[in-house]
Amino acid sequence: MRDASFAQKFWSALLAFAVFVALWQAVVVIFKMHPITLPSPARVLRSMWDERDALIEGFLATGAASLLGLLASVLVGVVIAIIFSQSKWLRSAFYPYVIFLQTVPIVAIAPLLITWFGYGFKTVVLVAAIISLFPIVSNVTAGLISVDENLKDLFRLSNATRWQTLTKLRIPHAVSHLVLGLRISAGLAVIGAIVGEFFVGNGSSGYAGLGTVMTGWQNLAKTDAIIAAIFVSTWLGLLMLGGVNLLSRMLLWRWTASSGFENE
Repeated sequence: MRDASFAQKFWSALLAFAVFVALWQAVVVIFKMHPITLPSPARVLRSMWDERDALIEGFLATGAASLLGLLASVLVGVVIAIIFSQSKWLRSAFYPYVIFLQTVPIVAIAPLLITWFGYGFKTVVLVAAIISLFPIVSNVTAGLISVDENLKDLFRLSNATRWQTLTKLRIPHAVSHLVLGLRISAGLAVIGAIVGEFFVGNGSSGYAGLGTVMTGWQNLAKTDAIIAAIFVSTWLGLLMLGGVNLLSRMLLWRWTASSGFENE
């Protein structure tokens, strides 16, 4: 049944993509679009092949920055969420500052990060981590504090320590919420890495992520190559999301199966 559902989703997505490409080609032909404004799908595909070395290098660089940024956001976000779950006062006092990371546009602070950390890979990782941190903190905190009161009473009756309650009740309950946060943050990490690369690309560090090469191609009016890089960026985001889903199915299934993640 699961294989049939996967096949149905795959063919539906493939059909939707085919319709999108057909409409794209129709717009180019009907309105006689100039290649600099909107190249045809065939021209984009040809550019993707011609620029394959730069795209592969950019895919690997951006993928590494996105993955490291996501891992950093998980480590920091889980620690912050655990601290928040242990004190309502701390949660009330510092949670607004976590929201600050979500409300302030990353493009506003990226130049400041470059001033502090320079034009390089670590700045891109930091931008990816910052933009993907909030969903982790928000979802894990919600999972840690939303434990059923009856279960907490049971642990109190058993004279469980705060540490035992955290490790044996709160954290297992929050795993499914962590997976939900990861699903959101996986895409945000890719977006954050590419945004960071837009700024890093203005320097001379030699870093060549997808955002960096797109900046260079924009200056050369290579619209077909830019669209090709956008497709590669999309595939990277899908790969990150697929990795999160695979992780939840293979390693975290004990905690996520009861929350319905296994059936999605």
